[in-house]
Order: sequence, then structure tokens, then C-alpha cells
Amino acid sequence: MASLKDLKNRISSVKSTQKITKAKKMVAASKLRRAQEAAEAARPYAVRMEKVLTGLGTAVADQPGASPLLVGTGKDDVELVIVAASDKGLCGGFNTNIVKLARQHLREILAAGKEVKILCVGRKSTALLRREFREYIIDNKDMSHIKRVGFADAQSIATEVLAKFERNEFDVATLFYSKFQSALTQVPTKQQLIPVPLNNAANDDEPADDLGGAVYEYEPDEAAILEDLLPRNVAVQVYRALLENAASEQGASMTAMENATKNAGELIDRLTITYNRTRQAAITNELIEIISGAEAL
Repeated sequence: MASLKDLKNRISSVKSTQKITKAKKMVAASKLRRAQEAAEAARPYAVRMEKVLTGLGTAVADQPGASPLLVGTGKDDVELVIVAASDKGLCGGFNTNIVKLARQHLREILAAGKEVKILCVGRKSTALLRREFREYIIDNKDMSHIKRVGFADAQSIATEVLAKFERNEFDVATLFYSKFQSALTQVPTKQQLIPVPLNNAANDDEPADDLGGAVYEYEPDEAAILEDLLPRNVAVQVYRALLENAASEQGASMTAMENATKNAGELIDRLTITYNRTRQAAITNELIEIISGAEAL
């Protein structure tokens, strides 16, 4: 049985841990609101961008000279998998759930005999994928120095992805991130970036458009608009993923720290009861020894 000193030290240690988890919960809660607002503000633009590209792309996909960003390279032998996670821990299963979905997709690609390349965004994605897929990781983007995600951060990632595509280093690009729903719920999401999936006309974020039979004429023509929108769409979707991740990370961190604080409180209660019982037993034994000694006299 642990001594009274050991129990007292253990209680003190758990109380210190509880203070840390409680403070981190409050920090995550304060950051969550701003991150949530940024993620929700970016969704309509990203969703509308996808719908515009779907409508325009459907019209020009069969025309000669269509952009490879729209119709692809004609093959899918090499896939670039972009796994966006966080640079920090203490956020529950946030990173693990994203990597779990990505890992399942990677295994399917390799089982089909295709080549895969992995671009990790965030140090945790690299750490979790390194053991099984070390040889496939081509780069890691450390985002730990960024306090608040901006479009320029997403643009730099998109520029590198587009440069690799222009050099014919891959045929398909898929992005993995966590979509924020609430502080309790974050949904790991897979999204194809290149080529643009033209069969995703319906989107859960917005109701289907009711055009009332209207016919749109574009100026300049569809091909010229797509030439500008297709590269921009990659940056927009990456930016949305980073914002969704930022909100999801804070929500998961707040929930995890709240549970840790609660568990620490329960552990303190159990240790306190054990401490009191041990102390009471020690006092009782001392009284028995004193009484026994007095009777012996």
C-alpha cells in the first residue's frame, strides 16, 4: 500500500495536471469561436466555386483542348495524396481520424498496383504516416509557425501542387482533412482536387440550384473562365480545408481537455478517499499501540 507521503504527492501532481488541462480547455474555447466563424464563412464560396466549375466543366469537357485540371491526364496511375492535420497534440482523435481515413485510401491505391505520393500538411500527419508509408512521403509542410491561417498559406501549397501537376508528376490529387460540425463532432473528409469531379453536382452544404429553365451565356467564353478558375479552385479548396481543420482542432482540443479535467477530478476524489482511509488506519494503529502499552504497565 502506498504511504501517506506518496498519496499526498500523487494528489498534488494530479491537481497540477488538472490546472493545465483546465487552462488549455479555456484557451481552446476562446480560439474555437473565431476559427468556427472563419470556417463557416469560407464554405459558401468554396461550395459555389465547385458548382460553377461543375456547370462550366460539363459544357466544355468534351471539347478538344480542355484543361487537364478539368478532364485529367487520361490516366490515374499516380496519385498525390494530401493529408492535412495539425502540428500539435492534445486534441483527442482529431489527427488519428484523418490519418485513419487517408491510410485506408492509401492501402486501396497500393493494392490496385498504382503509384502514390504523399504530401503531409502538419507535423502530426507525417508522424502518424511515417511508420507505414515513409517511402511515399515526398514533402511535409510545417504550419506550427502560423498563428492564424491565411489564404497565402493555402496558395503556397496549391502553387506547389499545380507545379507538380504541370511537370506530370501525378495524375490525380486527393485531399484529406476534418470537416467541422461542432465541438463534439468533426468528420474526416476526402475530397478530389485534380481533376475536378464533374459528377459532384449535388452538395450537402447547399440545396440544388433552381434555375427555372434559365440559360446562361458567359463572357468571356467558358474555356477562358475555366483557365482562370481551375488553378484558383485548388487554392480555395485547400484554404477551406485548412480553416475546417483549424476549427476542428480547437473543438477536439476543448472536448479532450474537458474530459481530462473531469477525469482528473474523479481521480483526485478517489485518491483523497484512499489518503483519508490510510491516514485513519495509521491513527487507529497508533492509538492501539498506545492503549496496549498503557495496559501493559
